Amino acid sequence: MSSVTSVRVAPPPPTVPKPAPAPRRRFGARERHDFLVFLALAAPNILLIVAFSYRPLLSNIYYSTLNWTLGAATAVPVGLGNYVRFFTSPDTLEIARVTAIFTVATVGGSMLLGLLIALALNRSVRGVGFARAAVFSPFVLSGVGVGLIWSFMFDPTLGLIAQVLNTVGLPSPQWFNDPSLSLVMVIVVYVWKNMGYAAVIYLAGLQSVPRDLLEAASIDGAGPLRTFRSIVLPILSPTTFFLLVTSVLNSLQAFDIIRIMTPLGQGTTTLIYDAYLQAFGGYNRAGYSATVSTVLFGLLVLFTAVQMLVLERRVHYR
Repeated sequence: MSSVTSVRVAPPPPTVPKPAPAPRRRFGARERHDFLVFLALAAPNILLIVAFSYRPLLSNIYYSTLNWTLGAATAVPVGLGNYVRFFTSPDTLEIARVTAIFTVATVGGSMLLGLLIALALNRSVRGVGFARAAVFSPFVLSGVGVGLIWSFMFDPTLGLIAQVLNTVGLPSPQWFNDPSLSLVMVIVVYVWKNMGYAAVIYLAGLQSVPRDLLEAASIDGAGPLRTFRSIVLPILSPTTFFLLVTSVLNSLQAFDIIRIMTPLGQGTTTLIYDAYLQAFGGYNRAGYSATVSTVLFGLLVLFTAVQMLVLERRVHYR
């Protein structure tokens, strides 16, 4: 007697109909009208940006490939000769060193002092509005005016600093003759002028810190330093990132205060000031000046890209 084993065959899975392709949206009359309005409003600004930003940039890159004396009617193409000359010049290392010291000191000093000032002004007391305006006011002043006033204050004979030092029997340093002191001088003035900007930005960030988090930390027994380090600083990371990007860009392009206080660039020759000296400081080397400007532009792009790709990952957005 043979046994028969029955095998059940599973039914085939139901076929799911493919979704019909979405109909392509037509570019109707309303869309055409909105596009024309956008074009009419944006086209003048785009043309101005192209004419006054991108066109000079491309022209500067072209001039950097020329051996051109400022004012001359003709120029000799040299290809990358100016770049080779720049990167092999013995002065380039010193210029890079001064630029790095100036940038790090001014960015770090203005952000640190700005944060401390913002913490002091983040209170509801009488006169805090006037104090905030007084702190921010140097930032909107003309760099030329600030440089002239501080040049008088640093004067080793008649300046205010010299008078204060003389009252305690100390001689005034030769701020304008010593290259290292000249760099310290312009750093102090630049930090004084720009720390108000950092203070206002930090103050806006502090006022956006949720009060319930601070109250919860206080209830849990966290002290002021622990609260600041664990709660306030992480919340301020987007503000710090924004200030870092803008401050680095502004410091690398600082010119007016350096030009007024140290016209010969004694110890204060940064990249942008070297570009000025090469073209208008007696050398009349317009092509080489364009090369320095192009290198500076490349550094600005590089620093911005590094900050956006690397440092932004450490930013805690809420």
